[in-house]
Amino acid sequence: MIKRFFLALWRGLTILRLALANVVFLAILVVLWVTFSGKPEPLPERAALVLDLAGRVVDERSQIEAASLIFAQEPSSREILLMDLIDSVDIASSDERISALVLQLDGLVSIGQSKTTELGEAIARFRETGKPVVAIGDYYSQDQYRLAVEADAVLMHPFGAVALEGYSVYSNYFADALEKLSVTMHVFRAGEYKSIAEPLQRNDMSDGERAITKEWLQDLWSAYAAAVEERRGLETGALDALLNNFPQRLRDEGGNAGRLALQAGLVDELLDRAQQNEYLTSLVGARDEDGSFAGLPFARYLSRMRPTALSPDLPTVSIVTAQGNMLPGEQPPGTIGGDTLSRLLRNTAQRADTKAIVLRVNTGGGSVFASEIIRAEIARIRQAGTPVVVSMGSVAASGGYYIATAADRIIATPTTITGSIGVFAAFPTVERLLAKGGIHTDGVGTTGLAGGLRPDRALDPAVSDVLQQSVDDLYAQFLQLVSQGRSIDMETLDSIAQGRVLSARDALEAGLVDGLGSLDYAVQEAATLAGFSQDDYNVISIMPEFSSRDLLLQQLSERMGVSRLLAVPGLALLWGPVQQSVDLLESFADPGHMYMRCMGCAPQ
Repeated sequence: MIKRFFLALWRGLTILRLALANVVFLAILVVLWVTFSGKPEPLPERAALVLDLAGRVVDERSQIEAASLIFAQEPSSREILLMDLIDSVDIASSDERISALVLQLDGLVSIGQSKTTELGEAIARFRETGKPVVAIGDYYSQDQYRLAVEADAVLMHPFGAVALEGYSVYSNYFADALEKLSVTMHVFRAGEYKSIAEPLQRNDMSDGERAITKEWLQDLWSAYAAAVEERRGLETGALDALLNNFPQRLRDEGGNAGRLALQAGLVDELLDRAQQNEYLTSLVGARDEDGSFAGLPFARYLSRMRPTALSPDLPTVSIVTAQGNMLPGEQPPGTIGGDTLSRLLRNTAQRADTKAIVLRVNTGGGSVFASEIIRAEIARIRQAGTPVVVSMGSVAASGGYYIATAADRIIATPTTITGSIGVFAAFPTVERLLAKGGIHTDGVGTTGLAGGLRPDRALDPAVSDVLQQSVDDLYAQFLQLVSQGRSIDMETLDSIAQGRVLSARDALEAGLVDGLGSLDYAVQEAATLAGFSQDDYNVISIMPEFSSRDLLLQQLSERMGVSRLLAVPGLALLWGPVQQSVDLLESFADPGHMYMRCMGCAPQ
């Protein structure tokens, strides 16, 4: 009887599972039919191009998992390609139908200074045509405001605020927690300032790390403040003076943050949404059928206006992106797989039209093994005669810098964080924790090293010696590669390495990079190395290899319809922490437990 009950229950669950799968599949088909059926709506004769930024601006989109389409509810998970934004603004610059550019920033989660600088160059080219640029928002975060100042006018809701605070790096430190848990964390490092080890061994930031971190943070903040002050016509030091006296300045305005932003010159007008719409309607010179100003979302505009064909007789500079944590083997887009990126670089170099490669690097590093696989592939491509230029994004540190050493030239943006030339190994053991529960480990091995890396045993001194020697050897190889690639003598290099994180300007002064500039500048450098004339070449972005399933999920995610259609209330609260935990565990996956990783390179 019980057996028949469970068999019937299992059959019922199977039928329910298949029914739910069919419902989801039918829902996807409906969304696809609605999305892609029918003729495209014609573009208006007069409108503003709207950069409606909802999500994170990235160099490369991550792979979309089917589960995220079910769990995700917030647009904060959406990823927007930086090149899509730049291309849409550049095309609109010469389009007579586009009368203005509107930066709609309420939904922008993150972009960073480096990407803002590069997008800002395109916005400047748009402004040079005489067309106005306006930023609108209810409230500006620090990241949003940095992009907003690229506009001619910044509008904000009267109940809004400009939330500036500066940059900081704060971390959790686990020495006491690990001791209470009876977990012994064995860390081996080469580089005095390889700060990734500190949270595992201390309860606070060391004085040396504090000084180094404050130095590059100050460089970043100085660049931010200088850009804001220049674009807003403020005196040098005005931003620091405002923030350091913010309570009193706010009190002078009766506690009204909107009025303070206007009085301080951070915004031009305080207008509610209806007033902002009238302002923009007057500027654009047209309304849509709903009475709003006539605006074209950049994604729709770009899908209709981006050229689809290259000039067949021209050589090509191919752009390949390396973004995310560096891991061994095959990895999905948004993560750098040693084998995946190496194959993509090799296939790109073998294209008949590719005469130069720009590798866009945006990573704090990761696996030593993956880093070496990629570096060696870049070196082989160069030896075969194809120039390679590295364009550094927001962060190109540790393993990110390691792979850059093989390039012909290294170009960083003015606010790139780089350096962190060092190596570490980490291995936890839990023999004390197990002993508290009455569990002990014993046995025999054929050599002194046998069983030496078991986490339930105390780490043998011989194994510790081996790991430290291996770390020191990898650090020496790292220094040698940099010394040869950058023509810096070993003694000088060792003094500026040691795991130290550097701002782009310090890296340029130290000779670790060749110049400061955008991705476009790096493309020009690659073209020059390949012997091209100015503007006499094609530029293409080589996309990661997606399966048909991945392409379908990517398109659905970009449309944002399915994620809302299939969202399950409450499950988003579960999915986020689960995904973060998986990402953290995967970040330590090197086969030799050796890492070149900068964990503190993302200021808040």
